[in-house]
Amino acid sequence: MSKSRLFLVAASLLMAVVLNATRIIILADVHVTPGNENDTRLREAVEEINAMPADFVVMNGDLTNEGSDAELKYVKSVLDEIRLPLFVLPGNHESTWSQSATKTFIDLWGNDRFVTETDSLVIVGMNCGPFMKMGDGHIKQEDIYWLDRTLTRLAKDGKRVVSFNHYPILKDLDNWVDYVKVLERYPVACHVNGHYHKNEKYRGGDIDAQMVRALSTKNGFGYTVMDITPDSVLFSEKLLGQDLHRISAFPINTKFRPIEHILTENPDTTLRRGLKPFNPLSGEGVRPKQTITLVYSDSASIFTRLGFDKNAIYFGNSLGEAKALSKKSGKILWSTPTGASVFSRPVVTTKKTVVFPSAAKELLTLSTADGSIVNRMPSDGPYVADGVLVKGALYQGGYKKMEKFDAKSGKLLWRFSDIGNYCQAAPAVDHTDLIFGAWDTYLYCLDTRTGALKWKWNNGKNANQLGPGDCSPVVTADKVFLVAPDRFMTCLDRSTGKEIWRVKDKKVRESIGISADRKRVYAKTMDGEMLAVDATADEYSPLWITDMGIGYEHAPCILLEHNGIVYTGSRQGIVSAVDALTGELLWNADLGVSEVNGIDLDPTTGDIYVSLIEGRIWQIK
Repeated sequence: MSKSRLFLVAASLLMAVVLNATRIIILADVHVTPGNENDTRLREAVEEINAMPADFVVMNGDLTNEGSDAELKYVKSVLDEIRLPLFVLPGNHESTWSQSATKTFIDLWGNDRFVTETDSLVIVGMNCGPFMKMGDGHIKQEDIYWLDRTLTRLAKDGKRVVSFNHYPILKDLDNWVDYVKVLERYPVACHVNGHYHKNEKYRGGDIDAQMVRALSTKNGFGYTVMDITPDSVLFSEKLLGQDLHRISAFPINTKFRPIEHILTENPDTTLRRGLKPFNPLSGEGVRPKQTITLVYSDSASIFTRLGFDKNAIYFGNSLGEAKALSKKSGKILWSTPTGASVFSRPVVTTKKTVVFPSAAKELLTLSTADGSIVNRMPSDGPYVADGVLVKGALYQGGYKKMEKFDAKSGKLLWRFSDIGNYCQAAPAVDHTDLIFGAWDTYLYCLDTRTGALKWKWNNGKNANQLGPGDCSPVVTADKVFLVAPDRFMTCLDRSTGKEIWRVKDKKVRESIGISADRKRVYAKTMDGEMLAVDATADEYSPLWITDMGIGYEHAPCILLEHNGIVYTGSRQGIVSAVDALTGELLWNADLGVSEVNGIDLDPTTGDIYVSLIEGRIWQIK
């Protein structure tokens, strides 16, 4: 045995081991890129862990930096060296930017949630997103139901529950109240999360919770050791090569709150400023002139915007189901499995067909009548982008490509493949220009007739996450406007792609829209404001800015002008309506707790629909 191995064994025997305890070693926020220092230190941590007495290891999210397939497979090869039972959860770096639309993680580890037992414990963990776009954390609706069913079955005979996910069970999770309401029905010893790269004890609802360190912090490299005894939960920090250091301890709460005392209101709603939001379910708040109606609630999460024909609303969900919802009855007409979570807006291409871009690496054409598969086109990567139908042609972004299809026959007309990463947002299509961004830092302009590149532009930064990958640009006759995570509003010459102006006056990010007459460009800021800019001017010329009263904001929801009103949605389920000419805030509507996926106009009726990640679809009539 090597000297270093003897040292590790000796050190582990000298550690204070709590008798009659279950020991869980927790790795979190290791952020490995192959070859970086965290890669080396994670290997050292694995060697220590293998020499330490323990029962389980939990890898609690942010395994990588960009969530790429190569990074995930590499980190798995390192974690596979751990000889203890290992449970792995994704973090926001695996779920927000993923070249496989989060599928590779599940392919590698089998699931993005887990449950295991000891004689005295039920240990459970699940993914909490965000899912393929900027947003708050979110526990998928189906996972909420699974958690309740699982704990009902297993949390018996005096067993305590230990809960894991990457985010704290506070406002970082949009539906944290629903999550806590389930957990509080059971004897939860504690909740454990990472994400903030520090050790901190807190309370989530009526639950003791512990935030744990990252692999790398200012005091060195290390991980966390958790010991659960019959009456206590003990957390210790383990710096590489050093002894355990106790960071927190709390007694296991043996008193249970009656179910009727469980938290029933979301405190976040009390923090919203401005006009009191209208709640269509209770009738409270400032009532708008429009009628707002809940038309459907799904049992899974919805990540897509909506497609329409005269009879139905089309959408997909996190279970990978492509669905058609009857406008008349509000019931599901059909549901077709696609094989992976659906992120792209479906596009009705003919009276008989609707296209569902699939994260399972194929473009599906379904019958609008019964959802049967009319055609399937395999791809070399997942589809997560919103397609656009213009004059009988479907323009569809994919993984490292942009494609044009004949809508009627489904024939591929051309493919542009000189893209470094995946496309996500809907492109702008106008005459012979097709303009779109990708997660490779570039904005592209192609010729709609041939797919030939006219120009491409980048903001001077080489970080993919600062590029226009999830911004749907807007165009006038001679200009292109975009906003991106770099917080600049940029105006480009449409014919050349050269900058006309570029301003960081307000913290804009990914949310943009344009007036019907193309004279005003609208943007949403990260301070919860709506901004209008003169689209006809050759310099940055703000017309008005309105505080919508929604506070900090980062949802990449488009802004849509319709009948003189500009609509947008927030990360916490608020839809706002602003007068297009004056900037007056007309109303806010409180439609839920989760992110608004988009503002969609039904061309057959003129009604507006919105979908929320929590699985709700609303009509604004």
